[in-house]
Amino acid sequence: MLSREKKSKKVDFSQFLNGVPARDYVFQSAPYEQQIREAAQLLERADAVLIGAGAGLSTAAGLNYGGKRFTDNFREFIEKYGSAYMTDMYSAGFYPFPSEEAKWGYWSKHAWLNRVEPPAMPLYQTVFELVKEKPHFVLTTNVDHQFWKAGFADENIFATQGDYGEIQCARGCHDKVYDGTGLFHRMNLTRKDCLVPTELVPRCPVCGGKMAMHLRCDQYFVEDEHWNEAAARYGAFLKEHKTDKVVLLELGVGFNTPTIIRFPFEQMVRENRDWALIRLNLDEAVVPESFGSRAVGINDDIARSLEDIRREAGGVEEKEGLSIEKAGEKDEE
Repeated sequence: MLSREKKSKKVDFSQFLNGVPARDYVFQSAPYEQQIREAAQLLERADAVLIGAGAGLSTAAGLNYGGKRFTDNFREFIEKYGSAYMTDMYSAGFYPFPSEEAKWGYWSKHAWLNRVEPPAMPLYQTVFELVKEKPHFVLTTNVDHQFWKAGFADENIFATQGDYGEIQCARGCHDKVYDGTGLFHRMNLTRKDCLVPTELVPRCPVCGGKMAMHLRCDQYFVEDEHWNEAAARYGAFLKEHKTDKVVLLELGVGFNTPTIIRFPFEQMVRENRDWALIRLNLDEAVVPESFGSRAVGINDDIARSLEDIRREAGGVEEKEGLSIEKAGEKDEE
């Protein structure tokens, strides 16, 4: 995999193909408690940790896009555009809004609710506590900025799909993105009937055209300087720790965009015998059977699993110390 990087030092995700037949994936049969112990031991022994995070992590953290959280916060949009189209925050983003005022009326609220307003969610802080003492790096498709809020350093994060706090030229006429958090705040204060004032509708400062959220949804997604630097740091992290014991901690990654995290992580484990995979997922924690003890797939609530792993990992030294103390007492007797 490392030999397939582009000359720019960025990781070329298009090189990843999944060669594992579906029949070779298994839901591991080990008891939950045993899986937690094995995951904690892998993390304790690791020289470095590579985190791969998908939408399931933010959902488990409380930033879910559907259900009561959606209906409570977007009731006026549901009433105006129809419940058939406004089923959840993700689907609502694809609605063909009739004007720029309507489009930014929706997206300013979406961004505010999922990116600007929320503090660091406790689950993300738990992830940070798990890895902060070891060299680590985050590869994420999430766009809610939670890793930064939880304490991870910017130089250790690569958010491949953009950020809800940024906007760009809708046609990508130039490689630059802009902070939209202040704009979203003003839009939220002045929104009426799901619309923002015309004077707040952003225009591209270069071509004068429409602006869009900085999200990878078409061929116009802007990979700016910061994005490219993060991609290069990801490649450098993989090279630096190629011969170390590395744990790939995959959190809430499904099959929506498996070629960014899920399949590459499996390939890296196949190609590096000292690397191991911990896959946490509510419904899709299947792992290649051939990985044996180098893979732990926990099919359970991610928040519960991470907290149990943290407690188990934090108690390893205490347990070992207690065992030594008891052994000493027996020797004295």
